Amino acid sequence: MREISEKRLLILTCLIILALVGASLWLGDWRLTLGIILGGVLSLLNIYWLRLSLKNLLNQAATGAKPRFNAALYILRYLFIAIIVAFAAMLGLVSVAATLIGLLSFAFAILLEAIIQLIFIIFIREES
Repeated sequence: MREISEKRLLILTCLIILALVGASLWLGDWRLTLGIILGGVLSLLNIYWLRLSLKNLLNQAATGAKPRFNAALYILRYLFIAIIVAFAAMLGLVSVAATLIGLLSFAFAILLEAIIQLIFIIFIREES
């Protein structure tokens, strides 16, 4: 079940990024579209990093070793993302607000998944 939810979250994130890019192509300018694309790519990269970090922590815990949590790596990850966004904004390539919206695509996917689960619980499970 967990793997299905993780896959669905990744699919929902990609669909939200595509929907945002489509809307920005229709309603906005190229800086808005590039910002959403950059934010979406960074969001997917962040998901990948988070999964790797969590997998490493769980593997350490499964072997009986005390899990090592290196906060510096988490800080460096977000510093890396901030530097990329700042560099693209200084070059005038992206809208910072649009980039932040793209970065929030995973949060939008989590909210959508919660709504899907709620609908499933209310309407599907009550009928059976």
